[in-house]
Amino acid sequence: QVQLVESGGGLVQAGGSLRLACAASGRIVFQYAMGWFRQAPGKEREFVAAISWTGGSTYYADSVKGRFTISKDNAKNTGYLQMNSLEPEDTAVYYCAAVHQGVLGLKLPRTYDVWGQGTQVTVSS
Repeated sequence: QVQLVESGGGLVQAGGSLRLACAASGRIVFQYAMGWFRQAPGKEREFVAAISWTGGSTYYADSVKGRFTISKDNAKNTGYLQMNSLEPEDTAVYYCAAVHQGVLGLKLPRTYDVWGQGTQVTVSS
């Protein structure tokens, strides 16, 4: 069974950076689209960023565009979310997700069939 494990979360001051990693079990990353979502207390899970299975297309929420970068390393079977210029509004639990050969609908949680357990990101002002 495919599993995803996030890491890299933590506490950072506003303006700082973090890099989240999503390690996948099995040789799946090269055939899977990956997405990052986040959920703040009392709010619904929201789309952050996604990358198609070929790596040729990336998508970002308007709120993170220009600050966050999504990527995946097929050799390491790991996806990444580089987060720069962090703001207190970015505080949330961040989840990575994957779907086999995903191309369409990558901004929608229902597109994905594998999810990680989440990692907390807290940005202090």
